[in-house]
Amino acid sequence: MKKFFLLLFIPFIFWGQKSIEQQVSKLSDGPYVFIEKNKLIEKNIKNGKVYTKILDPNKYDTIFYPDKSTFSKVRKIVALSDIHGQYELAIELLKNNKIIDKKLNWNFGKGHLVIVGDIFDRGDKINEILWLIYKLEIQAKNKGGHVHFLMGNHEYMVLQKDLRYIHKKYKLSSKLLGLKYDELYSDHTVIGRWLRSKSTIIEINNNVFVHGGISEEFIIKNGVDLEKLNMMMRKHIDLPKKEMKSTDIYNLYYGQKGLVWYRGYFKKYFEMYKEYLTDQDISKILNLINSDHIVVGHCSHDEIVQLYNNKIFGVDSSIKKGEYGEVLFIKNNRFFKNNRFFRGDLNGKLTEFYKNKSKKNNKLLFLFLITLVALYFLYYAKEHYSRKQIN
Repeated sequence: MKKFFLLLFIPFIFWGQKSIEQQVSKLSDGPYVFIEKNKLIEKNIKNGKVYTKILDPNKYDTIFYPDKSTFSKVRKIVALSDIHGQYELAIELLKNNKIIDKKLNWNFGKGHLVIVGDIFDRGDKINEILWLIYKLEIQAKNKGGHVHFLMGNHEYMVLQKDLRYIHKKYKLSSKLLGLKYDELYSDHTVIGRWLRSKSTIIEINNNVFVHGGISEEFIIKNGVDLEKLNMMMRKHIDLPKKEMKSTDIYNLYYGQKGLVWYRGYFKKYFEMYKEYLTDQDISKILNLINSDHIVVGHCSHDEIVQLYNNKIFGVDSSIKKGEYGEVLFIKNNRFFKNNRFFRGDLNGKLTEFYKNKSKKNNKLLFLFLITLVALYFLYYAKEHYSRKQIN
């Protein structure tokens, strides 16, 4: 009887093996650039075969220094998060909002682009996005701009060997390259070292950017020195999650009120945290960190959202689904001496966020009065000129 059932399953086993072989034969991935002593070794997978070549040792930097955590006097900022390997959609979104040009080069001048975490996991074009951001970072710097790639929970998960959410493609790539997936981004790779230099929380003008959020409890326990917080997050980045569980460090990376996991600003998580935050509570947090706005990812929405009268912005617009996405534009308005916030949709159309209707009406009234004054001066100038002609 056992032999009979075994015979029944043999065709399925054979079909499964054949299916895997077909997937491997179509697989292309890379480049992965490894650092071995004074050599750079590039590995690519094309149609299921691994190709290796030695690169000029000066082709890529191998030493990356952490960036500062605070920036000021930035006229324009654009932010998005949770790309999760959706390369084509991210390209379309960045192109249509004029952040990059048709050739995928930097097109945002002296502006700052902030990716608020989570390029890793779920999707199948992680590496392509990482290399694009790597390139844009260099190009932006040369144009007086800046690219900030902040670490999200999924970046930390992969680097700390939690590989539950990687796409099946990367399981095959890892086997072909003879390495575990996290080793493709180890400290012995160019992208791996680059990642380890990244920040988790930054402030630009009066806007704080962080993947999950920053809670009052976290501030009381860890302080508000952003440089120190980023240093703390980088320090133990290579300590596996299992080893962390026996230390206090675990809560820093994986605690529900940590910088990359916190969800407490959003009503649907109030019960989970047993916190029911009000506008006053958010104002208190902002006062503690000496900022006016917090921009977060991590919690998915159908579009960019604002909460607490423009104090909190959620920029996870569900790009991970591969169907739609948005960016948040922040323009530093010198005339009004404040920030203006806009949603940039997939077609590049901008829609402004207003604090409330009265503010919108006040601005419209102000513009109306300016128009009236301008018309009066035009009329006066015309009359004055006419009289002068008669005389």
